[in-house]
Amino acid sequence: MLRVPYSARLLKAHILLVLMTFIWGSTFVLIKAALVSISPLLFNAIRMTLAAVIMAVLYRKQVIQWTPQAWRAGVIVGVFLFLGYELQTAGLQFTTPSKSAFLTGVSTVLVPLFLILFWRARTHVWRTLGITCAFVGLFSMTVPAGKEAMADFAKINAGDLLCLGCAVAFAFQIIFLGRATRHFPFEQIAVLQLSVAAVLMLIAAPVVEHPRLRLTPTVMAAIVITGVLCTAVAFTVQAWAQQFTPASHAALIFTLEPVFAWLTSLVYLGERLGTRAGVGALLIVAGVLISEVLDPGRTVEPEEAGDRDNESSRASV
Repeated sequence: MLRVPYSARLLKAHILLVLMTFIWGSTFVLIKAALVSISPLLFNAIRMTLAAVIMAVLYRKQVIQWTPQAWRAGVIVGVFLFLGYELQTAGLQFTTPSKSAFLTGVSTVLVPLFLILFWRARTHVWRTLGITCAFVGLFSMTVPAGKEAMADFAKINAGDLLCLGCAVAFAFQIIFLGRATRHFPFEQIAVLQLSVAAVLMLIAAPVVEHPRLRLTPTVMAAIVITGVLCTAVAFTVQAWAQQFTPASHAALIFTLEPVFAWLTSLVYLGERLGTRAGVGALLIVAGVLISEVLDPGRTVEPEEAGDRDNESSRASV
């Protein structure tokens, strides 16, 4: 079998992660419209279950070859994926969307920080600069301007703490996913994380909220589109791509989500950014470009890498 050079797979991984982030950001308008007729946790549970079923059917041959080690790795990723979604949704009930977006984006900084603290990873200066630039851009896009607005934004409530917990959960999901897919087939990890998250969401939905559902065309479209594209396809792409790209790079690319969300809102709703938010969007893009173009360490973190030659046989996506 013809072996694709690692650098080519790395480039493909980065492009697919950007496309995945575009899909997430571009469906924001659709999800917002659907939540008028369905409760958030129930929506998450249904779309995650749909995605898990689709992936289990597509990768049924790989699923029956699970080992206890792969099962354990997939369960860990799935638990953090579940926690990220549930904490973010719960936090939104007590805080503003702008604070939720900003605090969730803190995962961009937490990923390299956790890698340094727990796995003794090294971060190149250009990657650090790119992360800093994107984080400042995220702050500019999501945090309101003005002294009064800033004072209100600075007040801490229960929703803020939940959203910060969401950032921690997503940071560990990104890290553990990258590590798991370098030791086990990405198909197995993708199915496992979605299945575990779906089961936990189905259990949590009636406990945490009062489920409501009115099957409108918008709700059905949102469930199908987000279940297939934003969940089944997107998380499988992430599982494959993180075999070849550092977790900190993946987290940085994900900061493009609010930029893509705004572009979608601009096209469909005519929503325009102010100067400050516009500069923030440019800073996010600049941060990603700085890290992607100037960072010489665009390979995976050494302590996460594993044997690439052995892995290449299962990386032909």
